[in-house]
Amino acid sequence: MKILITGTAGFIGFHLAKRLLSAGDEVVGLDNINDYYDVRLKYARLKETGIEPDSVEYGKLVQSSVFRNYKFIKLNLEDRPALEKLFADEQFDCVCNLAAQAGVRYSIENPYTYIDSNIVGFINILECCRHNHIKHLVYASSSSVYGNSDKVPFSEEDRVDYPISLYAASKKANELMAHTYSHLYHLPTTGLRFFTVYGPYGRPDMALFLFAKAIAEGKPIKVFNHGDLSRDFTYIDDIIEGVVRVIKHIPDENNKYPYYQIFNIGHSQPVPLMDFIHTLENTIGKKAMLEMYPMQQGDVKITYANTASLEQAVGYKPATSIEEGIRNFVEWFLSYPFNTQT
Repeated sequence: MKILITGTAGFIGFHLAKRLLSAGDEVVGLDNINDYYDVRLKYARLKETGIEPDSVEYGKLVQSSVFRNYKFIKLNLEDRPALEKLFADEQFDCVCNLAAQAGVRYSIENPYTYIDSNIVGFINILECCRHNHIKHLVYASSSSVYGNSDKVPFSEEDRVDYPISLYAASKKANELMAHTYSHLYHLPTTGLRFFTVYGPYGRPDMALFLFAKAIAEGKPIKVFNHGDLSRDFTYIDDIIEGVVRVIKHIPDENNKYPYYQIFNIGHSQPVPLMDFIHTLENTIGKKAMLEMYPMQQGDVKITYANTASLEQAVGYKPATSIEEGIRNFVEWFLSYPFNTQT
């Protein structure tokens, strides 16, 4: 199978590419390598898959030195002519769109970035899939679409009409756009509502990375809502296993919503933030200095995934405990010197 994965310099896209490449699939990776966070981490991920940083040029397909079945291209999803050419030239079977401007808090300060990447970029992906007979489009949605719902666990059947950040609104818009294309053009699409993914090579703006860095450097960590938060932390290997299974689970005309499906993908075991911090302290072997703050604008108190639909559809069962996942992350984190440099 030939698969386009967008966002392969990113956290989930990098791990998905490695998994599919090791299984023998042909993969083309795409990323614009923006500077939302330290690009050294993005290039480290690319290098791990055989894409040398000095070989990367905008619009140029680069062959991996590690995987014969992997090529990478630096490209913006908003670049419609270049994206159309890539689809026409490569003739993909499936597309997994993980490229997006991430971050709830960042969206409050930089709204246009989210419209360009998450809305304009996504319609370009949909149009390219439509005109190139893509067999399945899998795309990243987010648990943030549930907003501040006090009904837990979150189910795919819940109403998601009240986003509290532009990031969440952009992800809900993606789901609506995908449904429209599934309905009009019989394009099989699957949206995955990710719940707080963590693990090695994770994003520096996520809590685990921020906390580990602060503890290692003896600096205080910011704890919002005075620690009264819970997150459905889900380890990257469990996420990737689910995504791989979903790619092969193609919706058809017999679906409840023909050619369209949405799944939660999380651990279904929310962890209180303070328990998470204590586990990290025990793993690093050093106490954290805590600075307590009120709830941040755009944030939610709890995320909690009901994953029964995904389990029924593809046998998804996350197995990594928070202790094991944090231990794996810390081992990786401490092995990369630039992680603990200012």
